[in-house]
Amino acid sequence: MTEIDSGQDNSKAGSPRAGLPREAVDELSFAGPVLQVTVTAFFVLFSIVGLALWGLPYYYDFMVRDFGWTRGQVTSGNALSKLIVGPLFGFIAGWMVDRFGPRRLMMSGILMASVALVGLGSISTLGWFYFFYLFNALGYVCGGPLPNQVLLSHWFDKSRGKAMGIAYLGIGIGGAIVPWVSKVLVDAFGWQAALQILGLLILAIAFPLAFFVGEPKEFRNKQREPAPVSGVFKIPAFYLIAIGSMCSIGAVSGTQQNLKLYLSLDQHFSQADAAQVLSLVLTFSIVGRLLMGWLADRFPKKYVMLLIYSLVTAAIPLLFFAQLKAALYIFAVIFGIGLGGDYMIIPLMTAEIFGVRVLGRLMGVILTADGVAEATSPWLIGHMRDATGSYAAGFLALIGMAILGAIAVAFLPRCRRIT
Repeated sequence: MTEIDSGQDNSKAGSPRAGLPREAVDELSFAGPVLQVTVTAFFVLFSIVGLALWGLPYYYDFMVRDFGWTRGQVTSGNALSKLIVGPLFGFIAGWMVDRFGPRRLMMSGILMASVALVGLGSISTLGWFYFFYLFNALGYVCGGPLPNQVLLSHWFDKSRGKAMGIAYLGIGIGGAIVPWVSKVLVDAFGWQAALQILGLLILAIAFPLAFFVGEPKEFRNKQREPAPVSGVFKIPAFYLIAIGSMCSIGAVSGTQQNLKLYLSLDQHFSQADAAQVLSLVLTFSIVGRLLMGWLADRFPKKYVMLLIYSLVTAAIPLLFFAQLKAALYIFAVIFGIGLGGDYMIIPLMTAEIFGVRVLGRLMGVILTADGVAEATSPWLIGHMRDATGSYAAGFLALIGMAILGAIAVAFLPRCRRIT
């Protein structure tokens, strides 16, 4: 029985905290360059995920109305782009992070996410829509959770959950404000110019921080060879994490990407009321990130992950009662907290079981699988709505995905796996 990779020896040569006693890690967690790392991760996730990923669904109903596209078509851009980009680039991006460090990959992702939104604000045909959505997917793979998770996991040990929770607040805050920022920009300049301005904001906010952030010391050695990863793929826990995260993220993405369409076109909410619900979901995702990060540092991560997936499962049925504002607000609170912890808990659980030295490649595979679910679920739900005239069947499918994800997590080991 040998441990795959603990990634926990802070005195190991090349560690960013080499020579520091374990108890010093928390005392230094938010001082000096480590503060810069946390701030950088916060604003990069704020831009790449909060503004770009969660901001785009706000514009779908404008595309449906102005271009005559269907719900399935406007949600298929995300699906097709991630189905192409994820399998082709996911593991490569993970290998590049483990080999060269996260900084350069992050900068390229920021550039591509900016180009994507500027381009999407200038198109009127489906061909160009899909083309620029490819850049959006590349920006997410190269500049989104993957490099930020690796960056934070190498700098933090005992407080990894807290650091990840604070950094992931960027997603919640970005997602909470983007509907209101978008509404102001749309009212002032029209929806296409609003998208272009959003793309330029991403570049201005995130790129300078990524450019100046410091790499962990182990990545400064140009001869560094990543630890072998083949043994991991023989362990059932890896597949349980992959399946569980795919199902839960599919449920989250399918719900979130169709929410504005459902509220605006099916429930006939005003733009302001729909923006309020979207913002409320992302506001409570902030609570979820802080709460789940705090819990993950104090309790077995398996149980925290199971709690998150259970919240997602419990929230979706409330959408059947969206005509009752109280039910919709309860949905926003529960779903938002679950959403906040969902993406954040995956790298924490993966690092807990397999360590940080192989984290980039493992997350490259897991995020590729998650990207497939994140891409196909919104399209599937939108297509089901187009075919049946109702979201009822789609919501039932989302509930089923969430339940399956929770079942997979229930079979995970409670702590680091020895093999």
